[in-house]
This record gives sequence, structure tokens and C-alpha cells, in this order.
Amino acid sequence: MPFPFLGETQELNELTRRTASGSFITLADGVTHYQLGGPVNGKTVVLVHGFSTPYFIFDTTFDFLVHSGFRVLRYDLIGRGFSDRPHVNYNIQLFVKQLKDLLDALELKDINLIGLSMGGPITASFISKYPHYVSKHILIDPAGAKRTELLWILKAAKLPLVGELAFGLFGSGNMIKNIAKDLFDPQSVEYFQDQYKIQMEYKGFKHAILSTMRNNMLESFFETYTQVGNLQKPTLLFWGRNDKTIPFENSKIILKAVPHAEFHAIENCGHIPHYEKPEIVNPILLEFLSK
Repeated sequence: MPFPFLGETQELNELTRRTASGSFITLADGVTHYQLGGPVNGKTVVLVHGFSTPYFIFDTTFDFLVHSGFRVLRYDLIGRGFSDRPHVNYNIQLFVKQLKDLLDALELKDINLIGLSMGGPITASFISKYPHYVSKHILIDPAGAKRTELLWILKAAKLPLVGELAFGLFGSGNMIKNIAKDLFDPQSVEYFQDQYKIQMEYKGFKHAILSTMRNNMLESFFETYTQVGNLQKPTLLFWGRNDKTIPFENSKIILKAVPHAEFHAIENCGHIPHYEKPEIVNPILLEFLSK
């Protein structure tokens, strides 16, 4: 067990990955865990998750879109889920490169791109660099309107050595407790946390999270959103009215950058409206993608 990350007891390898559904592909920066479903001739939708919750966060969305006739791709960001956790800088360039490499390896273009939370800056940055890949852009409670406010332990984590100790000794409990903030309905918390904990057993997870914070992934991406807004691609924006992770008022900043976006506030809902309120979000999403 590597000190101070004592809870990380397992290696990610062929044997441990047998417990996971989906597929694996080796890209330039390591192995990426992904799932691709739906008819080959369907419109392609790509789902990009957020800061630390892997692709299970799109379970309901993935199934709905596949059953609606779309070709759907979801994957674990590098450092999360069952994807590799290399010792590299977890910056926006890494995440954009992973997405580009994955799309090219699977020969996917002319896609509809969905970004959740930190997936917002990733998808926006991807579009600003490779606009010809993307037809429509969907944002779900996106980060990056302005700098994300952090808890004290996360602020401490950005400091060298101090961060490793703080995260190693106190990080697991705080991360699991803090992830509950994403949900409005307390009845959903336990199942959500149990799913989340699985990735924390594998070596390299906390290093990846620390590196992500230290490499400005929780800073403002307003200029990037503005660049993407200027492209005038059809854009859909969802935001949970009761979001405690990325405050609802940040939606005004995103709409300033992307004023043509179709905006839907989801009532009685936290940070992940597609997960908590699929009966509301899915019909809107289907109509937007089908236009």
C-alpha cells in the first residue's frame, strides 16, 4: 500500500478489469475504459463525465439513447474508473487528447457531444480545437463558468506534500461524504456512493485527482466557452436548480458566453439532473438531438 494513499490496494490490470463491463483500448496515454452501443448507422452521441465520478453516472442516459436509436459512446476519463492512472499532468490538454485519440481509434466523427460538470470545459475545449468533429453540444451543470470554490481540504491538497498527506489521511472519507452533495434526493445517496467507492481501491486515483486540481481544471474556462459560443453550434444547457456543487447562478455566466443556448432549469434537482430526473431530461434531450 503506497503511503500516504493507504486505501489504494489494487492494481489496474487485465485480471482486475474483468469485473468491469464495457471494453478497453490502448491509447497514447494508456488504457481507456469505454462502452459503445446502439446501431452503427445511428447518430453518434458521446458522453463525457466530470471531475471524479466515472461513466456509471451516465447509466440511464446511455440506455435511453441506445434504445432511441443513437450510436452512443461513454468512457472513463484518464485517472478515473477503470482507465489507466499514469503519472502525468492531468490538464486540459491531456483530457482533450484522450477524447480525440478515442474518437479517431473508433473512427467516430460528426458527433453530438455531452459534457457533465468538468466535462463541460473538456467538451468546450475539444470543440474550440476540433470544431469539425461536433454537430451539437449539450452541457449539464458545467464547471468552468468561473473558478470552483473548494473545501479547505481540497485547497490544502493543491500544496505539494501537504496535499498528499491531507488527501491520503483524510481524503477518502471527505470525498465520499462530499459526493453526496451532487444529489438532491437523499434516498439515492447510498447507492451512488457505493458505485463511486469502487474506483478508489485502485492505485493512482488520488494522484490523478490531486494532479487535476493542481493543473487548473477547476479554474475559469469562460474564454473557451465564449469561443465555442461564437461558433454558433446548436447548444443545449441543463442546470439543477438546487445544485450545491456548481451553483445555479453560474448558468447566467454560461449563457453570456453561449447566448443562443437552449436553457432548461430542472426543479428539485442537484448537480446531476440527467441522473436524478431522467423522466424530465430525456425527452428534452431526445427532441434536441432529433431536430
